[in-house]
Amino acid sequence: MTISRLKHLLCITSLAMLLSPLQAGAHTWDVNQGQFTTFPRMLADLANARLVFIGELHDNRGHHQAQLQIIRGLQQAGIPVAIGLEMFRSNSQEALDRWTAGGMKEDRFREVFEENWSLWPVYRDIFQYARQETIPMIGLNIPREISRQVSQAGFFSLSPSQRGSIPLVRCDVDEAYQNYMRRVLGSHAHQGVAFKNFCEAQMVWDAVMAKRLIEYLDQHPQRLVVVLAGSGHAWKFGIPEQVRRHLDIPMRIVLPEIPGRIEKGDAAPSEADYLLLGPEEGPLH
Repeated sequence: MTISRLKHLLCITSLAMLLSPLQAGAHTWDVNQGQFTTFPRMLADLANARLVFIGELHDNRGHHQAQLQIIRGLQQAGIPVAIGLEMFRSNSQEALDRWTAGGMKEDRFREVFEENWSLWPVYRDIFQYARQETIPMIGLNIPREISRQVSQAGFFSLSPSQRGSIPLVRCDVDEAYQNYMRRVLGSHAHQGVAFKNFCEAQMVWDAVMAKRLIEYLDQHPQRLVVVLAGSGHAWKFGIPEQVRRHLDIPMRIVLPEIPGRIEKGDAAPSEADYLLLGPEEGPLH
């Protein structure tokens, strides 16, 4: 980070710390230190990374508002930001580029969004901000037919040509990964082969998204990429682990606290760096 950017970020930090006692809202838990921290301190730490993963429950508006707050904070600090999206497949990249360049109307872009994902109203503010600030957005998602086939029949059911479309993928679902996925799924977890196939599908998904991120970072070494993905992909054993296997770069993982999955009392540094507590209640401070 340049000296001017650091000074800018410290100014924002000081102002936010002065204002924070007046704000009601979410709190930030530093998993590595085992204590509460402030949003400005977390932001200053995130600014040192190349990749920042922010997990979500897809239908939770508070999670998306927290994601936007972090993106806006980094952008306003002068950090060149890009946004990686689980919500978009890579074959929709042209539409994303047109959107952020101001070359596509919202009603048409929403059609493209809904071909890829759902829940436009809870994501809209993020996409509008990216367009306003001309922040690049990167489609990371895997083709549906690949994830569907692996989920139903396992990784080795893919044909050589299908596997050729997803290089760098090594599908080795270990016990730690399976245990976390059981926590994610709770009572909905499959058993036996069906569960292993589900885990393999998730891991292939993670690996393909990691490949896209690695390619983007190689082509844009000046940018920090904020990755928006479901918490099951954003935790350290998900996409970040797949990146780590091929690229040694600083990464930070920010997850919302989700009762029964990951909570302040049992979150480990091996899973996340920060937990967002109560983002549904208002801004992080």
